[in-house]
Amino acid sequence: MGNVDSKLNFRKAVIQLTTKTQPVEATDHAFWDQFWTDTATTVQDVFALVPAAEIRAVREESPSNLATLCYKAVEKLVQGADSGCPSEKERQIVLNCIRLLTRILPYIFEDADWRGFFWSTVPGAGRAGQDEGDDDGARPLAESLLLAVSDLLFCPDFTVQSHKRTGSDTAEDMQSIDSCEYIWEAGVGFAQSPPLNYTHDLNRTELLKLLLTCFSEAMYLAPSADNNILNPWVTFFCATDNRHALPLFTSLLNVVCAYDAVGYGVPYNHLMFSDYREVLVEHAVQILIVTLEHEAGPAAAQHSLDHSASAMEDLEPVGPDNLFVNYLSRIHREEDFSFILKGLARLMTNPLIQTYLPNSAKKIRFHQELLVLFWKLCDFNKKFLFFVLKSSDVLDVLVPILFYLNDARADQSRVGLVHIGVFILLLLSGERNFGVRLNKPYSVRVPMDIPVFTGTHADLLIVIFHKIITSGHQRLQPLFDCLLTIVVNVSPYLKSLSMVAANKLLHLLEAFSTNWFLFSASQNHHLVFFLLEVFNNLIQYQFDGNCNLVYAIIRKRNIFHQLANLSSDPATIHKALQMKKRKKTTTAVISRINSQETISMEGSRPAVPAEPGTLKASLVAIPAIDKLTEKAQVSEDGTMVCLQHMTTDQNAHSPQHTHSPQSSAADTSGIAGASDTESNSGRDNEEAFQPESELARSRLSSVSSSAMYWNPTPDWVLSWKSKLPLQTIMRLLQILVPQVEKICIDKGLTDESEILKFLQHGTLVGLLPVPHPILIRKYQANAGTAMWFRTYMWGVIYLRNVDPPIWYDTDVRLFEIQRI
Repeated sequence: MGNVDSKLNFRKAVIQLTTKTQPVEATDHAFWDQFWTDTATTVQDVFALVPAAEIRAVREESPSNLATLCYKAVEKLVQGADSGCPSEKERQIVLNCIRLLTRILPYIFEDADWRGFFWSTVPGAGRAGQDEGDDDGARPLAESLLLAVSDLLFCPDFTVQSHKRTGSDTAEDMQSIDSCEYIWEAGVGFAQSPPLNYTHDLNRTELLKLLLTCFSEAMYLAPSADNNILNPWVTFFCATDNRHALPLFTSLLNVVCAYDAVGYGVPYNHLMFSDYREVLVEHAVQILIVTLEHEAGPAAAQHSLDHSASAMEDLEPVGPDNLFVNYLSRIHREEDFSFILKGLARLMTNPLIQTYLPNSAKKIRFHQELLVLFWKLCDFNKKFLFFVLKSSDVLDVLVPILFYLNDARADQSRVGLVHIGVFILLLLSGERNFGVRLNKPYSVRVPMDIPVFTGTHADLLIVIFHKIITSGHQRLQPLFDCLLTIVVNVSPYLKSLSMVAANKLLHLLEAFSTNWFLFSASQNHHLVFFLLEVFNNLIQYQFDGNCNLVYAIIRKRNIFHQLANLSSDPATIHKALQMKKRKKTTTAVISRINSQETISMEGSRPAVPAEPGTLKASLVAIPAIDKLTEKAQVSEDGTMVCLQHMTTDQNAHSPQHTHSPQSSAADTSGIAGASDTESNSGRDNEEAFQPESELARSRLSSVSSSAMYWNPTPDWVLSWKSKLPLQTIMRLLQILVPQVEKICIDKGLTDESEILKFLQHGTLVGLLPVPHPILIRKYQANAGTAMWFRTYMWGVIYLRNVDPPIWYDTDVRLFEIQRI
């Protein structure tokens, strides 16, 4: 039958379904078979021939017909999974049902009354193929669907290579197949790499698309503070009922980490053939990040385990019930970690290669999903995190992340990308090794829109953070605390900052310590505390190699004197606030305070705002830095001790202790720092997730309502001014400034290299105050970030699945889609 006829027949069946007001019996095979038996439609055809309005009409006006259609389509998949689809015709039926369900499911999810439908048992249906009287054996439709999809993902000659001996005419029995022998790609726990087969890749992709659609019920629930609501589809799919959980997890992980977008070593060959593997890899990484969902923080059990397939089967699962999380948390072999890290680093670096060898490799577009996967690996498997930091391989992940941060800094549609990048760096910065690794010289010359400098990876990080703060989109302002916390965490280990980076840090201090900025929001002074802590760590622990920084501090010494003599009288405060009214946004002002901007690298493109009309998904607010991290003190031998409850004094500039009484109204929610939250303001009961903390409020400029009005008082200024940690720097200035001035007068010097030479050989041993203990703020998992990750991840998946546009124009509630 020609494709045109086939489409016409299918369309005719859809019209009949929408016009029938009477229920059609499930036994009317002639009617239902029109949807899958005699048609050959692509997934794009199905989306075109089954319009949204008609699905909704059937749902409202003849619900029993929609129910029967879903039930019959699932039944066909179950039959296909049982028989193993030996014929071309059976495979076509299965594909048609997959496409139809992918089209219909979002319309089931958007209606709260229908959401339970797939979890109910169909009366009289029994287990597909079983005797109708046996209702006890009936599984909910969702379970039958998920098990059938899992079986079909290991179906010989459909999604995997057949192991049948040539000449044997018996099909492999689907029930007795050991799917561990059919893992899709070599890597973790599997040594053979099966030959590429594009038909198998296409069929796997369609099945994964349907799975993703099943899991997307999460998109139709509004964000809530009760984050323990597990996704029932994911819970069942990743539980022991699914006998393919292990080989499936391994297949997905290996397919992603083994993928090489360069086209297997041949440059430019992506221009010659369509890469089916890439589309499969995209779907695999999306399934992984959605299934690796875990209700209660990191995996309970970090069990070691030898990864031969048989060893894994014999073990009772330990730790989390979600087997994907369980398996991920138990990977432990060095070669497995190396395979995963190299694969992810290669894929993350792909968009960078594009900038200096345009078109040499296929440009992948799933770097956001890769970042979420990397995050989950580090969060669920601490051994992997330590492996990443054990060698300078961590820099292969750091450089692409810094590239993305810098590239996306002005683009409102990529605010989420900047957040996930910063979260990863915050997580890494809690480990001493990360700071140590940053001392490696930076020589990779990826063109970036930043000043040219000679130095280390630490310099690169500081220069890019400075760019984000001074010329990023204003929606990034809630991240300033995070960015500076990362710098504080690594500062005790940085052996020698370049002059460019040293000047950038002092420029930030200069910008953040102006009166109008300090007095314009209840938490702005924290940024000054963070920067002073950075300088103190460098002076106390790394004085010897940091003559550039010491020189910059001496040159800009007036900033420190001004801070020490900060006026707190009402007139000064009033004048500063008048000034604030005239300034439009923080960022504009910060960047106007001169920062000896140098020429950007050759070949770099400037960071540009989003194109008008770009779609973006809204995000929930991120927690304030004190909720996002917990403090740990580094003891003499380098081990860290957690400081659960420090006294108020020691905690001087941790947010909860510096509020004036009238400033704490919005901070009780535990989540502060507004993100793209105004979009949700029309919804009730979500206030917990939309507090615009003072920090974000006032930093985000135009605030009119009186409820948001915050008033600094002299007492408030004194309460934190007295705690500014200036002693070490003041002592340093007191000792070195006269010496440097004397050299300049004696030698008539204006040449900084002589002064630097003097500083390099100088010493302050015994002259500075006793070194303070090193304080590290380590990321800690919490409900706020869990919710943020969920909304971000699904927003990315929604926007990336455009062909076909699975969720487009359905009533998604987890986020809002906005046009820029």
